[in-house]
Amino acid sequence: MAKIVSINISKEKGVVKVPVNSAEIKIDHGIVGDAHAGNWHRQISMLAEESVDKMKAKGFDHLKHGDFAENITTEGIEVFTLPVGTKLRVGDCEMEVTQIGKKCHSGCQIKQVTGDCVMPREGIFVKVIKEGTINVNDIIEVI
Repeated sequence: MAKIVSINISKEKGVVKVPVNSAEIKIDHGIVGDAHAGNWHRQISMLAEESVDKMKAKGFDHLKHGDFAENITTEGIEVFTLPVGTKLRVGDCEMEVTQIGKKCHSGCQIKQVTGDCVMPREGIFVKVIKEGTINVNDIIEVI
């Protein structure tokens, strides 16, 4: 069963995101209080815990939730395999996959330290289509 293992936000761009227990998400915005939110197709970023584990297996076991600037860390679902347009129910909210992966801008802090970063390959972006509150441990369903 897929679920949220961490919700991560930052008040400004360019810094590591910090975990929170819950977050309000809004249509045409994303996560309230996150610096990367806005009325565009990359409102919320997601990365699977299983993807983070790939980096930990390379010896970077100090990595924690939010280090890849992901808003939602998932477990039990390979988010990067979901096609664009896939709709997800997360708790009482709904999101739609808008982008798989991203171009890495000149090497993020993780890539500079480790020589690799999984987010450009396995991170995804979603937009909010039904707003509300999401919580750590909320179930994620493909609808």
